Amino acid sequence: MTTTTTETIAPGTGPQFGAPYGVTYWPDVDAIAKASHELVTGPRPRLSEARRAEVDAWFDDHCATSKAHSAAAMTRIPGGVQHNLAFNKPFPIEIVRAGGAHLWDADDNRYIDFIQAGGPTVLGSNYEPVREKVIELLHDCGPVTGLFHDYEYKLASIIHDFMPSIDMFRMLGSGTEAAMAALRAARAFTGNAQIIKVGGHYHGWSDPLVYGLRLPGTANLDAAGIAPGALADIAEVWPDDLEAMRATLEANKEKGGTAAVIVEPFGGESGVTPVRLDYNHHVRELCDEYGALFIFDEVVTGFRTGPGGAQGFLGVKPDLTVFGKCVGGGFPAAGGVGGRADVMSVFGAGIGAPGGVRALVGGTLSANPLTCCAGYWTLVEIERTQAAVVAGRAADRLRVGLETLIAKHELPFVTYNLGSIVHLHTSGILQLDLREPASFAEVGPRKESLEEFGAAFTAEGLVTLAGSRLYTSLADTDEVVDDALARFDRAFEGVVLEPIS
Repeated sequence: MTTTTTETIAPGTGPQFGAPYGVTYWPDVDAIAKASHELVTGPRPRLSEARRAEVDAWFDDHCATSKAHSAAAMTRIPGGVQHNLAFNKPFPIEIVRAGGAHLWDADDNRYIDFIQAGGPTVLGSNYEPVREKVIELLHDCGPVTGLFHDYEYKLASIIHDFMPSIDMFRMLGSGTEAAMAALRAARAFTGNAQIIKVGGHYHGWSDPLVYGLRLPGTANLDAAGIAPGALADIAEVWPDDLEAMRATLEANKEKGGTAAVIVEPFGGESGVTPVRLDYNHHVRELCDEYGALFIFDEVVTGFRTGPGGAQGFLGVKPDLTVFGKCVGGGFPAAGGVGGRADVMSVFGAGIGAPGGVRALVGGTLSANPLTCCAGYWTLVEIERTQAAVVAGRAADRLRVGLETLIAKHELPFVTYNLGSIVHLHTSGILQLDLREPASFAEVGPRKESLEEFGAAFTAEGLVTLAGSRLYTSLADTDEVVDDALARFDRAFEGVVLEPIS
């Protein structure tokens, strides 16, 4: 396996503000690209036939309740689950209890929780001090009134304290809504229509932002049910390609100009395709040169990287920042957009707006007291406990252990981490280069491999995000990480390499 780590960041600190961050190094982007290319062009990793049978038997023997309930759900829910994260082979497991570093299913199986609700629970699942504050509010106020509550102001203020780029913050119901609102604000403020996104960067499922989803080069591949006009003013550029970014900004001048460039600051899908450390600085310069707003999507990196988010760590000041579940600490109906006061003014509530420019956003459950309370106290606790640093240290330990296991089992897997976001590329499906014609034939088999590995990890008591991403938390002690590594060791024993025909 190619080494993918480069010690370039002083442990526990970021370039800006001297604040504590959980990112202790920046991965070698070229080494990751090389290792990923070897993964997708070499023999295809699979579970052996015998190991697949063992995994299926484990689910049958240990997850009877989950199996029965998921079968019933198939009759009333499309695909049997309401959220994409919940799907896994051979059927979804039903979680009934969560605490710290662990989850328990309906059959009382215990799992190490590396999905962490898709990333927002940096403190660990069902963190008691936050839960108690929420229970107190429920006794006094209930979850929603439709009117103002002081926790709205407290949450917006603490976000500003952590991220000075955010003069004002508007709470919404999800990261998807927040990204939609950010584009709307950029167009309203600049008067321009064109949007540039980076291929493979994920910004939710709204009509324009499914363009170039997950894999660079997919353009409108996932745009079923979307009117062509919704994609008319959005362009996809290749990751880490500043020349393509400049060329697209230049071409957009003929169309009236670019309203905004939107990025995941660590790279697509929280760093599946990591960018160079200086990439966002250069994009910031290009946006300034061409009069475009720069939007950071910090749905995952916000507060998980550290209180200052990716922008604080990188020392880059975006014009707008998109948040998701992290602003509610994992509680429901959480998301929002924040940024420069002059841009954010287009969201002014009520009838009319300063200057007559108004970008309408809303939602009855947006900024409900329950979620604002949970978000505020989550951020207080993240700062108090230095949760991002602790979670980042756990991720470093996990990544080093995974590198050792990959070498031990002589596997082509690729692993690295960006703070508490650990990537484990096993099948290589998200590393396929769609500019290479042969890659299309690999999508199906490698998706199947990825699902097999996810099932094998679950059978070993490891809940991951699609078998390829692992979020650590404050609750992940050395003992938890070492336990996880022993389980990965057993899972890796069942991997074989299948020649590509």
